[in-house]
Amino acid sequence: MSPIYSTTVTAVGGRAGTVKSDDGLLELNLSLPKKLGGKEEATNPEQLFAAGYAACFGNAVIHVTRNKDNRIKDDDVTVIATVGMAPNGSGGFGLTVALDVTIAGVDQASAEGIVADAHRACPYSNAVRGNIDVELSVNTR
Repeated sequence: MSPIYSTTVTAVGGRAGTVKSDDGLLELNLSLPKKLGGKEEATNPEQLFAAGYAACFGNAVIHVTRNKDNRIKDDDVTVIATVGMAPNGSGGFGLTVALDVTIAGVDQASAEGIVADAHRACPYSNAVRGNIDVELSVNTR
């Protein structure tokens, strides 16, 4: 598969280090969360993953409705992504993901169909499918 977009980010120092994108637009310090023994002075990889997944999934909602009567606009969709880390039973760790999606201007059944379509289209969903169970909740406003 040939990418239509790619980016490069360099991490130095692991969870207590820094990350910087090749174009310089992203440059952040990292810190361990307090619950993992850190000082929580900066963001962490799980927050970055949650931010990326939420934004990408929101765009997938917009994308799958582009040619439909109930077209979803940018301000009509809110995605709250909760990403957790848990022991995987093999000495390592795995991620947990929950996406809480709210869509304005459609009924509940339509919103659920849109979210199901978005989950099939979203690159993050496709990347984690079969490895991370993603809990979806759908609301309307």
